Amino acid sequence: MHEYSDDSDFKSGFVAIIGAPNVGKSTLLNRMLGEKISITSKKPQTTRNRVLGVLHRPAAQMIFLDTPGVHQSRKPLNVRIVETALTAMGDADLLLILVDVATPDPVSEGWMVEKLKKSRKPVILALNKIDLIKKEDLLRFIECWKGLYPFEAIVPISATKGTQLDVLTAAMEKHLPTGPPYFPSDTLTDLPERFIAAEMIREKVFRLTGEEIPYSAAVTVDSFKEEQDGALIRIHATIHLERESQKGIVIGRNGSKIKQIGSAAREDIQRFLAAKVFLQLFVRIQKNWSKDTKAIRKLGY
Repeated sequence: MHEYSDDSDFKSGFVAIIGAPNVGKSTLLNRMLGEKISITSKKPQTTRNRVLGVLHRPAAQMIFLDTPGVHQSRKPLNVRIVETALTAMGDADLLLILVDVATPDPVSEGWMVEKLKKSRKPVILALNKIDLIKKEDLLRFIECWKGLYPFEAIVPISATKGTQLDVLTAAMEKHLPTGPPYFPSDTLTDLPERFIAAEMIREKVFRLTGEEIPYSAAVTVDSFKEEQDGALIRIHATIHLERESQKGIVIGRNGSKIKQIGSAAREDIQRFLAAKVFLQLFVRIQKNWSKDTKAIRKLGY
């Protein structure tokens, strides 16, 4: 915890983390905060909502907006997801563009650069996953990106290993506006605990089921009750699916898969809440919810 002074040189501002799907935005945020608040998986479009995380520094406060992957799509859910990312760009004081140098996505990256040209905000580029490529390839990427946009800084990093995150943080701090902190010094996120619990359950659905299920799954927390002065929390949550055929996959033989999802999610939720958690999961079919704009809104997207 940092105690902030009345220093007139103190800096604070909002930093939007922008990038194509699956480039490591949530991994980077969790690593910088030293706490898991944004869910991750190897499947694209894991992040669907804007996730806020606060990094406290001796002379600065950075409020990160972890955003869904920027990509072109006509599907109603994906359109809403991308709108969330673009809105965060408008709300930010500084844009942090994250690029996966191990698996480039020229189409999404080109579209993103075009959006940047309209932003008129300082932009820092982080080239992620440098541990997976050769040095000569990295140098080639740096030269290529230098010619695409006048970035304030280009910083090669590895979010997974924590490589050069201190350099990246210093570069961001340099370009934040001067001003007092927005949040108290013990704030990690503005997200409700119910939201984070639902996201941790959805992450396990992403990680523990096949290709078909994750994009058809949403999670809502129906009940969140504290007992024993907060030492025990009872959570009832529903996994929403689009087709009856998916229900058996998520439940598994004799309930084995949903038990695995529940057990893994409960461990993460307990770690985050620092309390014992009783978690009960239900499965509900809500036909074609991802194509229904009313259902998308009702499920929190």
